[in-house]
Amino acid sequence: MIPVELILPLSVTMGLVTSGLIGAWYVWPRVRTMPMHGALIALIFPHCFRYLGLSFLIHGVTTAPLDHRFSFPTAYGDLLTAMLGLVTILALRAKARLAFPLVWVFSLVGIVDFLNAFARGLTFAAPGDFGAAYYIPMVVVPPLMVGHVLILARLRFGPE
Repeated sequence: MIPVELILPLSVTMGLVTSGLIGAWYVWPRVRTMPMHGALIALIFPHCFRYLGLSFLIHGVTTAPLDHRFSFPTAYGDLLTAMLGLVTILALRAKARLAFPLVWVFSLVGIVDFLNAFARGLTFAAPGDFGAAYYIPMVVVPPLMVGHVLILARLRFGPE
């Protein structure tokens, strides 16, 4: 039997491996050949749903109110990333001069947000505290993390 405290790390690891394979085998070959603006828009759009992190602030979704040292920075970091994603997509669509700097800002903020959330989650929250929001780190976060890798790879290695 798997100890309860290992279920979340195992689930996140499985999500990362599976998302990584999907990204490498199916997403990367497609976005690598797409025009840069379109590829980045496609990769950024899923991050616009990161407002889901706000659910960490809702008692009833979580088992009990989560420690504010975890829930506030995580929820608002996700919201900031989602909003930056939307602004970045609009800039890319308009082919604005600031589009590519915004992609970098969006990616760096999003990656730092994930790293901060994981560090704070391990420090200030137990897996049982997440309640219905448990699916976020298990199912939502891994493909978004892979998405950040693909965005950086497209910026660095893609044609254009």
